[in-house]
Amino acid sequence: MALPDTLRQIDRGVFWPAIVIAGSFVLWGVVAPDSLASTATAVLNWIIRVFGWTFVVSTAFFLLFAVFLAVSRFGKIKLGHDDETPEFSTVSWVCMMFSVGMGIGLMFWGVAEPIFHFGAPPHGMAQPQSKEAALVAMQYAYFHWALHPWAIYAIVGLALAFFSYRKNLPTLISSAFYPLLGDKIHGPIGRTIDVLAIIATLFGTATSLGLGAQQINSGMNYLWNTGESSTIALAIIAALTLFFILSAVSGVGKGIQFLSNMNMIVAVLLLIFLALIGPTVFIFDTLIEAMGYYLSDLISMSFRTAAFSDGKWLGSWTIFYWAWWISWAPFVGVFIARISRGRTIREFVIGVLLIPSAVTFVWFTIMGGTALYSELMGAGGLVEAVNEKGAPVSLFALLAQFPMATLTSSVAMFLVAIFFVSGADAASVVMGMLSSRGTLHPAPGIVVLWGLLAGASACVLLVMGGLAGLQTASILAAAPFLLVMVGLCASLWVGLLDEIESHGRFEDVSKVEA
Repeated sequence: MALPDTLRQIDRGVFWPAIVIAGSFVLWGVVAPDSLASTATAVLNWIIRVFGWTFVVSTAFFLLFAVFLAVSRFGKIKLGHDDETPEFSTVSWVCMMFSVGMGIGLMFWGVAEPIFHFGAPPHGMAQPQSKEAALVAMQYAYFHWALHPWAIYAIVGLALAFFSYRKNLPTLISSAFYPLLGDKIHGPIGRTIDVLAIIATLFGTATSLGLGAQQINSGMNYLWNTGESSTIALAIIAALTLFFILSAVSGVGKGIQFLSNMNMIVAVLLLIFLALIGPTVFIFDTLIEAMGYYLSDLISMSFRTAAFSDGKWLGSWTIFYWAWWISWAPFVGVFIARISRGRTIREFVIGVLLIPSAVTFVWFTIMGGTALYSELMGAGGLVEAVNEKGAPVSLFALLAQFPMATLTSSVAMFLVAIFFVSGADAASVVMGMLSSRGTLHPAPGIVVLWGLLAGASACVLLVMGGLAGLQTASILAAAPFLLVMVGLCASLWVGLLDEIESHGRFEDVSKVEA
């Protein structure tokens, strides 16, 4: 596409502020990484100390609100015109949701998180490395990866789909604020909202890219003794960035859908292998028992703050996760909205909440359950491996205890790469959409630019502080967008009430000129 066409497509009030913020961060990290690290850490500690409770309360509210919308009279409202049908089949819809939503994280933490909690149980709830610690470990893995994160995605995706496809507004986060802001969504306030969404997306993507690079580096070293270093990790980031940019410019139908479907097939085969060759009965027993404890303690876990528990643990795990999901929410929400046109609110919420959560339960039970069985009754050594070499090595240390370790480890590295490519693919397209007035087909040049910035940000974060640096960026980027999400809930509520009571008073708002 010619440069003048690209320039005409962008919204300069969104594009340039976001570019300046992202570029300044990258430049700061290159010129003075120690200064950036110390400043970011200080701000992070202040946010967790003063506002950590807001992440806890807000995330619990998002889940309750999403469930209420599904079971209420609003559930019948279609995300689109009444005669529209879904663009994608249910199977492809679920595969794309899951692959984009958290595939890379599950590969990284599927073994590592249960092993971490097994070795050091949350809030001192059990004796380390005991059977009780194993149960608590699975319970908290479910808590961090199932209903709550998908509720965060559901809120953003639902608001976007409703106002974009039911009310014919541009596919922008700011569009969902029309009931509260009116025509001001086209002004500075609306553009600020979209800039915050882009920045959150950028650093959420960078965090995932950094995690993926660390895990691939660890797998290569585990298999072929290549060594682990920042140089190798940066080279992996460069390669993955190139691949996801190429995938992104190919379009949703050709790129993301193909990668997502292939991902799930390969991932399912790996899970089946572990379930059959591993402790099959123990896995099923763990799923049933851990699920029961998770559901019975869901309310208490959802509202646990640092008032009477370990604040450091809460900040490093639960608040980090809620912030990470919130930082991913703009692009995952926009992407889920993009692939959900024609579905009802009830179908949307059930699909987004329950189906990926069910897959998450199975994933953690097979991966984490197999690892915990090894610690309790098998070869063991995983806690020591994680403590000595870090979280990225956990999956490969587990696979090494089973036949065909080289093959399965190679498959795992392939999955990490493809899960990341599919997720970052969607993120770069969404950042292009948000900076191009909500067009569903942003110019390739804009998509490439955002992809390069995501890769550069991941490099800076990795050099700045490894895993700690990645976690810091997620929370810092999510903090302002948390306020946006609270506003989204209020605006969506007003819009749904209007839909029921006045049969679409906002039907013609798309005619308002920016």
